[in-house]
Amino acid sequence: MKVSTKGRYGLRIMLELALQHGSGPVLVSTIADKQALPGKYIHVLVGGLKAAGLVRAVRGPNGGLVLARDPGHITPLDVVTALEGRLEDGQEPVEGQEGTVASEVWADLTRAMATSLSRRTLADLADQERVRTGSGFGYSI
Repeated sequence: MKVSTKGRYGLRIMLELALQHGSGPVLVSTIADKQALPGKYIHVLVGGLKAAGLVRAVRGPNGGLVLARDPGHITPLDVVTALEGRLEDGQEPVEGQEGTVASEVWADLTRAMATSLSRRTLADLADQERVRTGSGFGYSI
């Protein structure tokens, strides 16, 4: 079971929006630069994220992308599901293998992946990224 570039890149887009949450709309070019992603592909992925109600586009000279919900209420599972579909989709049982021990292994793997992706929120990931990079701890007197 593998999450494609749609899911992986989508999570990076959403992480960047979570990192900049509350600072206004973020330009696609900014996301592309900070996350080292192709801008054209970001535009493609944003369509699915908007359709899922995860991202809003703000028009105008100060426009860009913003999270449609608080980052504490969006999980990586939400992002992957918006872009890839349900984790169970595409895992059709082999004819005659339904209900077998082998099919149970794949079902367990799918549940474990869903649990892992739903365990944290974008806010959690943004906090971890700030600690990892040492950003967000500026003090002024």
